[in-house]
Amino acid sequence: MIRWSPRQHAMLRAMGLRLWDAPPLSRRDQESGSESPARRATSADEGSIRAEPIPMHDARFAPRNDRISLVQAPPTDDGKAPTALEMPGVAEMDWPALRNAVSYCRACALCESRTQTVFGTGNPDADWMIVGEAPGMHEDRLGEPFVGKAGQLLDVMLRAIGLTREPGPPSRQVFIANTLKCRTPGNRNPLPDELARCEPFLVRQIELVRPRVILAMGRFAVQTLLRSDEPIGRLRGRRHRYHGVPLVVTYHPAYLLRNPLDKARAWDDLRLALEVWRNAGVDGNPTPV
Repeated sequence: MIRWSPRQHAMLRAMGLRLWDAPPLSRRDQESGSESPARRATSADEGSIRAEPIPMHDARFAPRNDRISLVQAPPTDDGKAPTALEMPGVAEMDWPALRNAVSYCRACALCESRTQTVFGTGNPDADWMIVGEAPGMHEDRLGEPFVGKAGQLLDVMLRAIGLTREPGPPSRQVFIANTLKCRTPGNRNPLPDELARCEPFLVRQIELVRPRVILAMGRFAVQTLLRSDEPIGRLRGRRHRYHGVPLVVTYHPAYLLRNPLDKARAWDDLRLALEVWRNAGVDGNPTPV
């Protein structure tokens, strides 16, 4: 059995997770190839998990030639498509033009109450794309997604599977964006019209990044990308696809801070995403390890 390193133990403990470490095999068990009773026993402590490490690799991938075809948000109930009217040409924008369009967007009333827009951050060539919900108070002030305590927990979660926001190879980096680019007043839930008007920006970000896997965090991110009203608890634990891109559903870090017992489920989701990433090579071929 492969053991977790002390560094990985520390990061998982920071997430509120406890790992069960099996005692070493006895000499007789090693010779016979069997497991000792102690190794077969599982921890009865609530919230503890037994996790098998999944190897990562540092090799850069071949250039990605597979472009994903994305579409704008579907019409609303009244048959109108507000996004197309408010932001023509988003689908053809490059990174500088897209960032500028987000900065000056006035497509909905959120522009009146925001301090600034929150475009996104990370490596635009990253294999991983994290999609959150809407900026909070700290994000609105700093202009960067996932800061404050929720951002700190996200960083711990990413490090636990070998990922980082810091410089590094694309296979270990992430690009992070929110479904909404503006904070809602009082951090209220986003309105359907606000999500629809902001969605073309997210669609174009995904198209430009061309991630190998999307990790959707939180109800509004999940429901926007999957066009589903199902709760996260029914959508997590399995593979989804967003216009051909593998997508894994998990809880938002802010939710996990309020509901720490679900951190074990979030860890399972991260392991699933890591497995999906390893199998999402160029043109569907498995990623070399």
